[in-house]
Amino acid sequence: MKYINKIWSGALTLLLVTSCADDSLLDYDKVEKPQSIQTYEYLNEYDVLKSYVNRDANPNFKLGVGVDVGAYNNTGYYYDFISSNFDEMTAGWEMKHSAIVQEDGSLNTSRVTKFMDNAAVAGLTIYGHTLCWHANQNAAYLNGLIAPTVIPGTGGPAWEPIAEQDFEADEESNYEYNTNAIVEFTADGEGAEGTGRAIKVTNAEVRTNDWDCQFFVSFDETMVEGEKYRLTMDVRSDDDASFGTQAHSTPYNYLHWDFFGNISSSSTWSTFVKEITVGPNVNGTGALAINLGNTATSYYFDNIRIEKLNESGGPSEPSWVVQSVADFETDDASNYQSNDNAPNSFTADGTGADGTGRALMVTNDAVRDNDWNSQLFFTFSPTMEEGEKYKLSMEVKADINASFGTQAHSTPGNYLHWNFFGTIDATTEWTNYTKEFTVTAEAVGAGTIAFNLGNTATNYYFDNIEVTKLVEDTGGDQIIEKTPEEKEAIISNAMETWISGMMEVTKDYVKVWDVVNEPMDDGSPYNLKSGVGRTDMPADHFYWQDYLGKDYAVKAFNLARQYGNADDIYFINDYNLEWSIDKCKGLIQYVEYIEDQGAQVDGIGSQMHISVGADKEKIVEMFELLAATGKLIKISELDVGLGDGKQTSEATEEDYMAQAELYQFVIEQYFAKIPVSQQYGITAWSPTDSPAESSWRAGQPIGLWTEGYTRKHAYAGFADGLNAQ
Repeated sequence: MKYINKIWSGALTLLLVTSCADDSLLDYDKVEKPQSIQTYEYLNEYDVLKSYVNRDANPNFKLGVGVDVGAYNNTGYYYDFISSNFDEMTAGWEMKHSAIVQEDGSLNTSRVTKFMDNAAVAGLTIYGHTLCWHANQNAAYLNGLIAPTVIPGTGGPAWEPIAEQDFEADEESNYEYNTNAIVEFTADGEGAEGTGRAIKVTNAEVRTNDWDCQFFVSFDETMVEGEKYRLTMDVRSDDDASFGTQAHSTPYNYLHWDFFGNISSSSTWSTFVKEITVGPNVNGTGALAINLGNTATSYYFDNIRIEKLNESGGPSEPSWVVQSVADFETDDASNYQSNDNAPNSFTADGTGADGTGRALMVTNDAVRDNDWNSQLFFTFSPTMEEGEKYKLSMEVKADINASFGTQAHSTPGNYLHWNFFGTIDATTEWTNYTKEFTVTAEAVGAGTIAFNLGNTATNYYFDNIEVTKLVEDTGGDQIIEKTPEEKEAIISNAMETWISGMMEVTKDYVKVWDVVNEPMDDGSPYNLKSGVGRTDMPADHFYWQDYLGKDYAVKAFNLARQYGNADDIYFINDYNLEWSIDKCKGLIQYVEYIEDQGAQVDGIGSQMHISVGADKEKIVEMFELLAATGKLIKISELDVGLGDGKQTSEATEEDYMAQAELYQFVIEQYFAKIPVSQQYGITAWSPTDSPAESSWRAGQPIGLWTEGYTRKHAYAGFADGLNAQ
């Protein structure tokens, strides 16, 4: 048994004189030792944890630990504790997307830089965690990149109806009444202004409460605090009367006694108009209740109308709204592409239309059998619907005179119709081509213009391509959704910006990374996780694979290798591999897929957040499956709970002994089943027991030390497991 390192004991003087587990310097022979101290006294005979790694057998093995970077950067007791016991650190949060990427997309790496500096002083390495994950993402920023384009309305504020009723039809879809209200229609010609009909509501007697006789008008859109609404209606009664209005969420579900105020009626028709701003008491209202119980009479209502003020704008003159545009001044190619027979490139600056900026040059170097064998595609969104009007406008020229047609495609290469925006004539001088088109049945669903360039062998030049749509009523905001192709391009660029930025800052010190974390689905373990259809999406979740597809990991590994060091080590990592053997197999299959696409995966990490009672046979099987891959294998986040979420306050001595035994078993099996050449290392995810306020296994005694840094039986189990190499 190794004894406590003297340098470490000097650094932990305070710990040693206060802890029954690390106080080997005290002379217990002079006093009778309590049983609780005797039980743990043997732990004082253990050395620092990393001393149990057999460096002769495996000089590259890393004993890692999950750390609180903020606490480590304070370079106090926690810093000494971590540095003395471990070889390598994994940041719990501070190297993840949400910790680094700011609201504007910039990267704040100041904490990471300080972390690397402090690690270098202590001689510890850092395991990068993590480049591509669905959790701990700045999802607000990423979702903002792919949010719809909103073109504000131009017509000025306008009142928009949310409920209307003129009682000319028998349908009662948006009104009802209680049993004390006797309802019938008037004769035709007895409505307001002597036209049509009205509804007659009779309250036969004075009621105890005015709401004992009620007439309701409902609307689908519930009110939100701060919005403005207007009630308009024509009203009269056989006798003079005054009646109030209530706010209900739905009929009979009362919210507030005062809604649109009191309404007065007489024997002649009058129009009532009242505007309100929704206050907190009527927030969520979906029904107007008219209280008729105070007066025994017959009431008549016509032309009831409830309107909401649309601040964005009401109707204005029809206008052309941009659906897609490209001026080729940036490298963004999200809305255009060409096929293999039509390579494209940018012209020099100053050679675009009007002698400014640049243009897109598309080369067709031979006359083709079919004009469509050489094509440039220009995409737009949303796709066309029959009867809509569109306009194509662009500047065009060619090295020699040429004429080319246009086809309608749903997406590039998916043909719909041969005649779209007509035939375009290009000369050696820039000319503007503008053509309007009313969508026919053949072009329904079109989202792409295909320019057929194969008839003439020449260079074509395009600039300022714009597709617009005629919107008859542009009063409200226009919402233009991005296409899946546009979203893919945007998110692909965001991934590259993130990974390249992290590599630029860390590559001189961080040589190993979790590139992809937790890709496999729990319920369908041979498939990737997805956020599609989730209604309970956490605010920091963003699924890269939903936009980049199955190859998202291929891209992530390739980017890491492109911007990192040639000899860096890159892992894929997941959890529950020891619990679900199918998930372990699914991850291995995905690694094979990634490498089939040309990327390289160096290692596989198994998190192993487990508990006493875990299936040991499955643990062994997992190690055997992972070993068979030939990859480096790492236990990346090992911690052992007591089962059923048992808290520190509930733990027994038997629990702690079982915990120690499981720690030892896992580590021994790792060394037994994983060949030495594949043994990257083991990381203790939580070195101390988890505090009650922690976000991870809160209040559970999962550590090798207590919260007060006292060694536990788990420490011995872990050390003995390492010693078994």
